Amino acid sequence: MLPRCVLVAWAALATASYGLNILMTNEDGFAAANIRELYKQLTGLGHNCYIVAPATDQSTDPSRTLFSTDSKLTTDSEWDILKAGAPAIGTDPQDDHIWYYNGTPAAQVLVALDYVLPNFAKFQVPDLVISGPNSGWTLGPFVYTLAGSIGATIAAMERGIPAISLSSGNTDSIPFTWVNASTKVGLDDPATITARLATSLIQAMVDKAKGSPILPRGYGVSVNMPFITSYSSDKCTNPPFILTRMAPSTSDRAVYDKTTGLFHSSPDASATSENSHGDDLPAERDVVASSCMSSVTVFALEFDPSFHGMCVNISDVTALVPLIVQVNGSIVPDGPGNGTVVVVGNSSQPSKPDGDAPAPPPMTTITGMGAKTQMSLSALLLGAGVVAALL
Repeated sequence: MLPRCVLVAWAALATASYGLNILMTNEDGFAAANIRELYKQLTGLGHNCYIVAPATDQSTDPSRTLFSTDSKLTTDSEWDILKAGAPAIGTDPQDDHIWYYNGTPAAQVLVALDYVLPNFAKFQVPDLVISGPNSGWTLGPFVYTLAGSIGATIAAMERGIPAISLSSGNTDSIPFTWVNASTKVGLDDPATITARLATSLIQAMVDKAKGSPILPRGYGVSVNMPFITSYSSDKCTNPPFILTRMAPSTSDRAVYDKTTGLFHSSPDASATSENSHGDDLPAERDVVASSCMSSVTVFALEFDPSFHGMCVNISDVTALVPLIVQVNGSIVPDGPGNGTVVVVGNSSQPSKPDGDAPAPPPMTTITGMGAKTQMSLSALLLGAGVVAALL
């Protein structure tokens, strides 16, 4: 079982915080680096986390609930960590808080809520469900309705549980055993930085809630982070969070080929980002795709909160997110109390020669991030990197 030791962070100004029971899942697989790095950092803050995630990559599966039709795996799992013939559901041998199941992301949530947690955890209903960080963006309502990561988020929201979907611009999913302690330019691995950024936002939301639900019933948050460049440079390692709205990121047309008699899809240039509720917030695709910024979109089971319905005006939406999320792209200067996040990705450990394309080392025991006492983002120091989220 994963040891949960205590690491006293230097210069940490620990303040009272709230440890949550958190269910984590994804679409990339239970052994993916992103979810494991986030798991380590959240447990390091004192949160009680359980992972229930796919045995195999479910990134190409839309947001539907599909359960395994076989009690055993019929193929090897992602990165051959599990072999065909293994049970369709089970735990990581190093940590009984980490589970896999052979189903879609939405099915992971239901299996966790109705089987894993009631039977094997000290709680039945989590305070929060996190889907991701997943490799590749989930932008706009077109992709939103097809993404397995959002399917898991909605499955939790339909049960009345606050949920957050996290997506990364780094599209290459790697196993947790490939994570570099330091890249060739002396920075943390993109998976580590992505997890650290996600942790800063999640903890800011926890601190803001002060023991209450972090979101109203039926609401969720979709976060898209940019491509983290730490393999080659520090050009994009500290993106700010920007409050955004959903807007069509792409659409397709059916094109008929007279020669073959077949159809194929082609991008539709008529896709519009028009906002029926006004232009108070930028479209998430415009924020993420054009610069080093992360989008934070609040949505409801109705797909997008109406500023003239559930939310009376834009201020109601901003009230749901912490100060770490900037509104209308306003940049808050660094300093105590301003809500910005500073990520220092440097590592004192030597660089690996394979930083650009990490090669798989032998399977190693999962090691914990090391838990400090629970603390707010007034001082959050994780591993070799530093996150200072000054709220």
